[in-house]
Amino acid sequence: MAPSSDAQLLKAARQWDMEALGQIYDIYSPLLYRYAMRLLGDQDLAEECVAETFARFLQALRNGGGPKEHLKAYLYRVAHNWVTDYYRRQPPPQTDIDALGEVLSDDAASLGSQMVAREEQERMRAALRLLTPDQRQVIVLRFLEEWSLKEVADALDKPVGAVKALQHRALAALRRILEKEDVGEQR
Repeated sequence: MAPSSDAQLLKAARQWDMEALGQIYDIYSPLLYRYAMRLLGDQDLAEECVAETFARFLQALRNGGGPKEHLKAYLYRVAHNWVTDYYRRQPPPQTDIDALGEVLSDDAASLGSQMVAREEQERMRAALRLLTPDQRQVIVLRFLEEWSLKEVADALDKPVGAVKALQHRALAALRRILEKEDVGEQR
């Protein structure tokens, strides 16, 4: 019988069971890709993030480390750290006018709505980049990935109360950033 729970998958993965490692990849790679896309806005970077997350996971297992429990939280933490390191290494990307070619369509209304949606996504991504890494991770996991407070606490290795406080500060900071941006646009 194939392992199915995270605990069973981790136990088998520690023994280099290829089926278990494949199941872990099949379960978590699409979720990690979506998470990375939301933060990075670039397919190639999101794919690189997922690949590096699993490479680091395998390296940790090989060295006798890695998660003892909370596999999902561990993988998201690794992906989050990769994204944070990426933004430290180079400045956030600017919106490229050539990228508009990707959203062109024959339907003008569709084009307009696609452009507005893309602009809003970039605006939110830019605002998220201004938060601390922990604040950004709390917001993305809680509201975009729809994780519970307990799951976020496990991912950050913090008590639930600390996550609540981080969430409160992050939402307040995000609100200030977006309001400041709106005031700047009105001038």
